[in-house]
Amino acid sequence: MNEPAERHEFQTEVRELLDLMIHSLYSHKDIFLRELVSNASDALDKVRFEAISRPELAPVGELEITLEVDAGARTLAVHDNGIGMSRAEVVENLGTIARSGTREFLKAIREAQAANAPELIGQFGVGFYSSFMVADRITVVTRRAGTEEATRWESTGDGGYTLEAADRPGAGTTVTLHLKPKDEEDGLQDYTQDRVLKDIVKRYSDFVSYPIRLKGETLNSMKAIWARGKDEVSEEEHREFYKHISHDWNDPLEHLSVHVEGGFEARALLYIPSKAPFDLHHRDGGHRGLSLYVKRVFIMDDWRDLLPAYLRFVRGVVSSDDLSLNVSREILQKDRQVQAIRKYLVRRLLAALKEMKEQRPEKYRTFWTEFGAVLKEGLAGFEEGSDKLLELVMAPSTDGPTPTSLGDYVTRMKDGQPAIYYVTAPTRETAERSPHLEAFRARGYEVLFFLDPIDELWLRLPRALEGKGLVSVAKGAVDLGTEEEKKQEESTREETSERFKDLLLALRAALQDEIRDVRLSGRLTSSPACLVGEAGDLSPHLEELLRRSGQEVPKVKRVLELNPTHALVTRLQAFHAAHPADERFKRYAELLLGQAILAEGGTLSDPAAFSQRLAELLVEATGA
Repeated sequence: MNEPAERHEFQTEVRELLDLMIHSLYSHKDIFLRELVSNASDALDKVRFEAISRPELAPVGELEITLEVDAGARTLAVHDNGIGMSRAEVVENLGTIARSGTREFLKAIREAQAANAPELIGQFGVGFYSSFMVADRITVVTRRAGTEEATRWESTGDGGYTLEAADRPGAGTTVTLHLKPKDEEDGLQDYTQDRVLKDIVKRYSDFVSYPIRLKGETLNSMKAIWARGKDEVSEEEHREFYKHISHDWNDPLEHLSVHVEGGFEARALLYIPSKAPFDLHHRDGGHRGLSLYVKRVFIMDDWRDLLPAYLRFVRGVVSSDDLSLNVSREILQKDRQVQAIRKYLVRRLLAALKEMKEQRPEKYRTFWTEFGAVLKEGLAGFEEGSDKLLELVMAPSTDGPTPTSLGDYVTRMKDGQPAIYYVTAPTRETAERSPHLEAFRARGYEVLFFLDPIDELWLRLPRALEGKGLVSVAKGAVDLGTEEEKKQEESTREETSERFKDLLLALRAALQDEIRDVRLSGRLTSSPACLVGEAGDLSPHLEELLRRSGQEVPKVKRVLELNPTHALVTRLQAFHAAHPADERFKRYAELLLGQAILAEGGTLSDPAAFSQRLAELLVEATGA
């Protein structure tokens, strides 16, 4: 006859600690099953390890974890045939919160410098108690391998527990949860439903090394493909695994296996999708891709510390047995290991993209179409790897719609060309029609088209590739041709400026509220006028983007450049010379400015006024 149950008090301020764990420590109540499965996996590791030196401890049958539900009684039991616990170990490990038999066992192994040490998951003694989030009573029946006695432990989390002798046919542990009622508002699911348990196991414990079974069905895959050699995983397995972790129906474009070695070890399996998700351009939207596994147990997804935002499209897993976790095993503690892994992954990813660009250009163009705009976000700040990003940038150009890399552009540059020329615009059509291109086209210079909003930001920073800086054709003065040609053009421009001096002065006076200056242009060959910014100015496109985002943007005055060979400019000069005080000149000047704004794809500040002036001009021209 069994002796009556003994009442024991916890050896800590259990009420406060349990309240902390149940209400504050874990983000999701489903986490309890991950913790129980992890503990069971530890127990199986331990018996397998100890059986090496003591074969009599080897369990009968397969090492496994079994889930058993009783919907009527509202119980969920987790069985394992692992090492089990003696009565003293139960008191030591379950009687003291924040104490862990796993941690002590791991410490003993390290001190003994044992070979073939098992990979133990738990490093804290609080995971077991997370079950009180979903249960109002927990019963543990356990028997230490190599002994005949079993122990029953039971607690309602009220500050104490009971102990008594029990019967158990073999070694191992059974944890039975007497479940609280389902409460969706409080995040409590019905944990007696097969579907609920399958989903939790698939999410958190899919790669645990031992089978997790429910009613004879194995719930986990046990296929941690990142732990296998690169040549041991088929393309089909990669496709299936990618779809499993990403919930993307499309096949990945590329995959990359990474093995970090040094003072610690980590493995990563990274995937580049073939299609961008709908929320890609929302920096805080959607998942950032990487999931963390420690000893094959899922710890967290959306790991924001591991990759910079400009690589948020990358999907995959990172697995390490050496990372430091906090007490809830949900959040990584800040340490140098995380930063080292991040740096290594960024370097490997950028190298893989460069290799794709050089060896598989068609595949890289597919990648760039989907993710190029996000990748360029890394150029807008001082992210790690930004020096390598410039080599990956592609853009269409005046040579054709197919994107070209900056490196390929440099190889095609004309002899003596001092810079990489570009223009920013909201669309390719707008860029093609830009009057700023005229002199460059006339001389046969290729000009790149940067069409993404992010281009307006990163191109404001000084950037150079192979010693060639990136220069906007819409800013500053044009400096083309040989030294002799430049001298000749400067001399001609000075003579022409003298002839147009009165017109330039009159236009400056008429448009002084809108423009910084008026000068003759060296970049126009067919358009009458264009607006040019200085090196540090905001472009019109960026101004518009900032205003749309609700920001107040100071007005940027630009330079109005005139084409002295265009009929409109020469006739305006003649009109002003003949009628220097005519009030119509101001209207003509405003129309000229509006035309320059529209020619570059800009937006008029007062379209109605421009339309009225244009109508008045047409009336005068038709003599009506």
